[in-house]
Amino acid sequence: MASEAAAGAFEAIDAALAVLRAEVANAGAARTVRGQATNDPLAAIADDCLDILAGAARTEARLAALKAEAAATYADSARSIAPPDMPVQAQEMSIAAEIGCVLAIGDQAADALLAQSYALATSLPLTLEALKAGTISWQHARVMVDEASTLAPDAAAALEAHFLDPETPQPARGCPAGEMPAYRFRRKARGWRERNHPDSIEQRHARGAADRCLEFAPEQDGMARLSAYLPADKASAIWNRFTAIARGLQGPNEERTLTQLRADLFAATALRGGSGCTGCTGGSPETHDAGSPPQGLADSPAPRAEVLVTVPVFSLLGATDEPAMLDGYGPIPASLARDLVANGADSFYRVLVDPRDGAPLEIGRTSYRLTKAMRRWLRLRDGKCPFPGCSNHSLDNEADHLLAWHHGGTTGISNLGQPCPKHHRLRHTSRWRPTPATKNEPPGWISPAGRKYKSEHQDWEPPALPHPLKARAGTLHGSSPFAAMPVSSGTVDYFRLPPSIGESSLAEYLAAR
Repeated sequence: MASEAAAGAFEAIDAALAVLRAEVANAGAARTVRGQATNDPLAAIADDCLDILAGAARTEARLAALKAEAAATYADSARSIAPPDMPVQAQEMSIAAEIGCVLAIGDQAADALLAQSYALATSLPLTLEALKAGTISWQHARVMVDEASTLAPDAAAALEAHFLDPETPQPARGCPAGEMPAYRFRRKARGWRERNHPDSIEQRHARGAADRCLEFAPEQDGMARLSAYLPADKASAIWNRFTAIARGLQGPNEERTLTQLRADLFAATALRGGSGCTGCTGGSPETHDAGSPPQGLADSPAPRAEVLVTVPVFSLLGATDEPAMLDGYGPIPASLARDLVANGADSFYRVLVDPRDGAPLEIGRTSYRLTKAMRRWLRLRDGKCPFPGCSNHSLDNEADHLLAWHHGGTTGISNLGQPCPKHHRLRHTSRWRPTPATKNEPPGWISPAGRKYKSEHQDWEPPALPHPLKARAGTLHGSSPFAAMPVSSGTVDYFRLPPSIGESSLAEYLAAR
């Protein structure tokens, strides 16, 4: 190695790893759990191993930052020493080939690493610093690079600040970016990007819709994959319909999983005859000996699969083009949401957000059973199963009392969660337990080892105002004459509260129409 200092540093890393391996082998010898003395050696072993896992994750992130910096610096130096008559394309191919050989990766992977390293080193300083600190992983950094790649520099800086700068005016709520899985962070970052992209989502959606397609890909073991690229409202409606039918088919005599039932339903529906029943030919149902049409999965009754569409009020009226939020997906164009509402699609339920802060309000209830309105509000608050890393969105989830009803718990939003069936069972069959929730924040979780994990929160934002009223929006950030959202518990008396700027602006807008 050219540098003795670098060689010595890697030798020190190897020595430190040897110490950590010895700690794993002797875990629990100190008989402490999270700094507290314990007589349970197995609990001490488990706690030590979790600490080492957490430290290893931080170290992996720091090494990833080091690798990115080294790759970007090498590429700059290689370009500087390249012969002046060497074509640019040849330079880049040579640099990628060298990186690929050193890291034993392919050309495409080397090209991707170089592009990601360059973006981190030149345009995403907060992401690189978070990676150096070990608070996000390399997978999180790649998500940030991907989502910022089509943004202008100021928009990319705003995206970084929203998730990585706690001092920004509107930071992300709930679980920090580095404490959620990278695939969940991608969904959050994509949602923010769609809402705040400088280009109109209407135009971007039109370009995307023109590329809709159905693709077939052979797989191993006599299997194949069929995928469709569709507008989000249609894809969500199809998915929720199959999920609802599959749930209805589950029972004690049904051995197939929910995933298998969805696949079987899709195949049966796509291959059935034109009249809508299995076994139909030429538009006429074939009959069995008993004279009844044959039955199959495609003939199962389709229950209503309700999908929430959260629409800012000015966007619904056509005064702004602020995106709406489709439950289980994210931002969709305002025109698409208006079309869903205007055409009375019975599987979509319209939700108008509060003009004060963009959030819905709690609905009271004094009995054990939840009303439909409460279930809808719960779905809006959580958006998905609140367990860390779970992506099961609200259609599939079950309302659950955080403090049990028979232990004095009430049926209010602040005492409810909506875990998916898997994590609902986990809560009641293990020592995982939820933390208290609030009206606007889902519950977190405490593991059997006593570690606390935050849940993801919805990124609600105040609705945008129409152009004639934007001049007044500055009062929201200064000495506003309008009332802020009350933070005390109990029922809000909106007859006594002075109107917010959103309410006053809405009244002015409607009066002028």
